[in-house]
Amino acid sequence: MNFSRRRFIRLATSAAMLPGASQLARAENYPAHPVRFIVGFAPGSTTDILARLIGQWLSQRLGQQFVVENRPGAGGNIGAEVVVKAAPDGYTLLMVPPAVAANAALYPHLDFDFIRDTTPVAGMVRVPNVLEVNPSVPVKTVPEFIAYAKAHPLTYASAGIGTASHLAGELFNRMTGLKLQHVPYRGDGPAMADLIAGHVQVGFATMTASIAYIRAGRLRPLGVTTVQTSDALPGIPSVSQFVPGYEASSWFGIAAPKGTPAAIVETLNAATNAGLADTTIKARIAGMGGMLLAGSPADFGKLIASETQKWGKVIREAGIKAE
Repeated sequence: MNFSRRRFIRLATSAAMLPGASQLARAENYPAHPVRFIVGFAPGSTTDILARLIGQWLSQRLGQQFVVENRPGAGGNIGAEVVVKAAPDGYTLLMVPPAVAANAALYPHLDFDFIRDTTPVAGMVRVPNVLEVNPSVPVKTVPEFIAYAKAHPLTYASAGIGTASHLAGELFNRMTGLKLQHVPYRGDGPAMADLIAGHVQVGFATMTASIAYIRAGRLRPLGVTTVQTSDALPGIPSVSQFVPGYEASSWFGIAAPKGTPAAIVETLNAATNAGLADTTIKARIAGMGGMLLAGSPADFGKLIASETQKWGKVIREAGIKAE
């Protein structure tokens, strides 16, 4: 009787430990098959380019394919929802775009809460926006621009309502007292085309979208929107030097479904940070005007939370509504 009881207790204890042991085994063997890497925007977008860049590195580093899957629509919400609803096993990841910080306020009836329903894995890149003008606008500095804009009605182009280029302009208006008229387009391409043609006078586009036109002399940069200046535009100051406290930028990283095992998150974080230290990847990111965001999962989580609070406030106070 005593033997049977002791055996029963051992078996029961072993059974109770099985879920944790099974989870640990899965984490130690991760990844055992290809990983889906969801991008909520079309091929060729900055989000897509960065996902393919780090996805190739992760494939080589971890020995399984990280397959980029584009799910564009609703400002990135369609792709985000795919990840939120996926199994928390590390085999469905999201390339996180800056749109997630605005979408909670832009789309108040979403079926998910991004911060609550995802696990931050790793930051990757911060990309400045650029305050830039068509060369026909007779200014060369931010102070000159502010003075000119107070005396002349000007329009600014964006890639669409609620995008980084829109919100950067809205924040600039609010902090300077200007009334630049917003003209939304469907993507960076049409916005840049009309800015270059002079149909609109001002832009706050990402460095990635702007750099080639600036180097060709087709647009004039006045300042970068990050507090830190950019090596991609030497000699161009930060807007914050003239508008204290101003900062607006696009940032990207990786997230997984809520509940993804910590061991898998750490594996992905370590591999991503190793990629960001690789000279080839660093050069590619620098060529896009990007700044590295290597750090812990907690670091990336704090960034997402602070940016969500910041841009949510701007959106609500300005009464911005999604298209």
